[in-house]
Amino acid sequence: MITYTVGLKLAKRTKALTIEAEDALLAALKMKLENPEALITYVRKSNRRGDRRHPHDAMQSKKMT
Repeated sequence: MITYTVGLKLAKRTKALTIEAEDALLAALKMKLENPEALITYVRKSNRRGDRRHPHDAMQSKKMT
C-alpha cells in the first residue's frame, strides 16, 4: 500500500491527515467515511522529505525513519 496525505476542511479549520491506501480515490473515500461533513481539498502521495521538513499536526508526534 502507498501512503497518501489527504487535506480536509472541517468548518473553518483545515487538516492534513496521512493514510495508507491502494490508490488516491480510496484514501479520499476512507477520510470521507470518517468525516462525512468535511470537504476534501486535496489528495497526494506522501513526500517523506517534504513532510519531515513541514510536518502535519498528526505527524509531529511520530518519528519518521
